[in-house]
Amino acid sequence: MIEVKEETLESTLVRVIQGLHSSESRLVSFTKKIQPLNPLHFFEAGLTLHMNRSYWHSTIDDFVMVGIGSAVSIHEDSQAISSLEEKWESVLKEAVINNPYQIPGTGIAAIGGMAFDPHKPKTALWNKFTNNELRVPTFLLLVNQQGTFLTTTILVDGMDDPKLLIRQLADQEKALLSYQNIDHKKPVIVGREEVEPEQWKETVKHATEYIAKGQVEKIVLARELRLTFSEEVGLTDVIKQLIDTQPTSYIFAYEKGTDCFVGASPERLIKLEGNQLLSTCLAGTAPRGRNELEDDKIGYQLLHDEKNLQEHDFVVQMIKNSVEEFCQKMEIPKKPVLYRLRNLQHLYTPVRGIFKEGYSIFDVIEKLHPTPALGGEPRKEALSYIRESELLDRGWYGAPFGWIDSNQNGEFAVAIRSGLIQGNTASLFAGCGVVRSSDPEAEFEETRIKFLPMLTVLGG
Repeated sequence: MIEVKEETLESTLVRVIQGLHSSESRLVSFTKKIQPLNPLHFFEAGLTLHMNRSYWHSTIDDFVMVGIGSAVSIHEDSQAISSLEEKWESVLKEAVINNPYQIPGTGIAAIGGMAFDPHKPKTALWNKFTNNELRVPTFLLLVNQQGTFLTTTILVDGMDDPKLLIRQLADQEKALLSYQNIDHKKPVIVGREEVEPEQWKETVKHATEYIAKGQVEKIVLARELRLTFSEEVGLTDVIKQLIDTQPTSYIFAYEKGTDCFVGASPERLIKLEGNQLLSTCLAGTAPRGRNELEDDKIGYQLLHDEKNLQEHDFVVQMIKNSVEEFCQKMEIPKKPVLYRLRNLQHLYTPVRGIFKEGYSIFDVIEKLHPTPALGGEPRKEALSYIRESELLDRGWYGAPFGWIDSNQNGEFAVAIRSGLIQGNTASLFAGCGVVRSSDPEAEFEETRIKFLPMLTVLGG
């Protein structure tokens, strides 16, 4: 990785291209601070350029990343996350980066996600998505408390004409920064299908019997809800509504052609900023009340419910055991607190640590994923049961989704409360933790509640 300063993008491109042989290529990145603008206008403008879009929004931190286009996309269909890391490091090795700010999310940054279980055969539903993928956008907008920044990244070779590239990039940038329109047409659902509900309940029943034999302690089972709309869904408006209705969640979207994986997850998997590590346990779920009194009563019951406390503790202990080798010291509260969203409330415990040198965010992801909240306990046995018995191809649902930059800052959430939108159809996903005492009807109702964040913004 080569860092340069006090150069324009044009002078950097000229210098780099002139130094390359015709068969050589190199990634060039340039970051500048720009005037404030609406990130959703920027996202919508990507449609006019016919470029794939990506979106990440940590609503609590007021941190937004919007990617337009793809300077380079790292695909890895093997099971190992370490292979994705090797490709990421290879991309950065010869890259030329002009970034005077050194703010997390500037410089070369990538947004992407992973498959929940790469060992499970892929169905047609997810045929546009690879098991592991990171995309370095051609244009990356970052909006945080320090301002608004635009990073332009392009892969060049020795045969490129720098003046032509500069003109093309300038025209595209102008189109992105000047766009000020969003189509606010609300989706209208014309078809709704619970996918094999009775068979899913039978799977839950079978899982409780399997758990009773002492094979596992907990198995998380997910299901699918399919929606059909009167016309193609407008992604920008879906994201806007998620921001408005899920103000304490991670809002994310990843577009591949006519398909887009989108959601609002309350659950952070891992955040790294400098040497500060933060992971969170979010397991144990209840609905919100109709008024403050009912809300407090439900919250109190959740804080004292044996099944939910047990489920939560599974996750806390797993996260602790997984990340302690990467940390010099750790800080974990003894009891969970309530984490309230618009539709749901959860048990919540933060896990903090001082990150050791010599490790990366990929090491932590590989150790953490999947948490007991999405897989089960013990992990290996629970995953094996899910792989063989679950009706659903989860794809990227329930898996890590997030971003990383060239300074090794990054953050990944667990991609729950999500759906795959495909033109005028959508598949929504929700799961629940099954233990020995689980009731299939109650678990089915829990998944109905978990569909609400996505279902609400899609017109349900």
